[in-house]
Amino acid sequence: MRFQLFRQSDIPEKYRSNFINLYLDIAWFGVLSGTAVNFLNIYATRLGASGLQIGLLTATAAIVNLFLAIPAGHWISKRHTGKAVFWSSVLFRIGYIFWIPLPWFLSDQAQIWALIILTFLMAIPLTPLGVGFNALFAESVPDRFRARVAGTRNVTFSIAYMLTSLIAGYILKNTSFPGGYQIVFAIGAFGAAMSSYHLFHIKPLEDELPPPQAAPIPVSDPSPSAPRGMTAALRLDVWKTRFKNVLIALFIFHFAHYLSNPLYPIFNVRVLNLNDSHLGNGTALYYLSVLLASTQLGRIVHRLGNKKVTGLGVAGMATYPIMLAFAQNVWQFYVLSFIGGFLFALVNGSYANYMLENIPPSDRPSHLAWYTIMFNFAILASSLIGPAIADVIGLVAALVAFGVARIIAGVILLKWG
Repeated sequence: MRFQLFRQSDIPEKYRSNFINLYLDIAWFGVLSGTAVNFLNIYATRLGASGLQIGLLTATAAIVNLFLAIPAGHWISKRHTGKAVFWSSVLFRIGYIFWIPLPWFLSDQAQIWALIILTFLMAIPLTPLGVGFNALFAESVPDRFRARVAGTRNVTFSIAYMLTSLIAGYILKNTSFPGGYQIVFAIGAFGAAMSSYHLFHIKPLEDELPPPQAAPIPVSDPSPSAPRGMTAALRLDVWKTRFKNVLIALFIFHFAHYLSNPLYPIFNVRVLNLNDSHLGNGTALYYLSVLLASTQLGRIVHRLGNKKVTGLGVAGMATYPIMLAFAQNVWQFYVLSFIGGFLFALVNGSYANYMLENIPPSDRPSHLAWYTIMFNFAILASSLIGPAIADVIGLVAALVAFGVARIIAGVILLKWG
């Protein structure tokens, strides 16, 4: 197998700086994700958080994103994309610093609610960051290189995530609670700062910027087809285009995907009795598989296309919750982690490019704002509905049902997306 993802010799000089900074940005984001983000739900579970509280750690951010996505899209469209993304990332990632001292000042339950409140506040700058980054990626990476850059970012993220999750697991195993988690959160905060540093150096390319004359029709345009009033402000005209099917398909995918997420830490800690070292090892195996799959992502996408890779990957991701429901020991958890990583790599490396293929270059922020709304509505609904269903039918039955939902989502995306 020829591994050429990091090779730069065949890439024009004017693109290299952007590509390198995109790789370093995601590497440091991998440090953040492998430490602070990866162990947040586990920390909350060990503090005694309920399934609802774990769901709220995700859902509160989704609530903010729902209300701010359209204004964020307008804000991004009127500014230099790179600068807007950088400053949004700085304001968002400052919040990770405040996770570190919580055990010194608050009780266990107070810490859980403080983390929920912090994630809510952090979501305010996260909204323009989420809307803006996809636009920045499109503006800084020519179409012919996007699958390759996305695959390389997957590899880079996987290496960083894998190594730091192992290190975090070792730290947590050998450091008393909650001090180990404070160290892990501090490492994550440093990774967040470095990721923002590299975001600052990603510059939109002149030949990828939308032409000024292709800008959306202003509200004052007398044309009868021009969006007016509230419709113009909310950009409801997006829903009259082919992109509507993409939005609906991706909403169903994200909803099915996130239904089971609040259940994993509860099942892993309270049913499988996994410790922090086990969880760190499982995460490392998961992202080792992501790394291996990502080296072939460009070739697979070239053969099948982004839509088909996304749909098949979404259906395949049903494997994880269904097999986890029947796992009985740590070794089965390890095998499942490795299988799950391969399928995640296919989806994660292709779905954003599938979406970008269906967005007019002249109007990316508004389309991405609507995607952000659908994405966060899916997270909000699934984070609250998933634990509620599990409380009624049990963890095992819920994991199986949510796996079936992923298969249905993949079929819908392939057929109608």
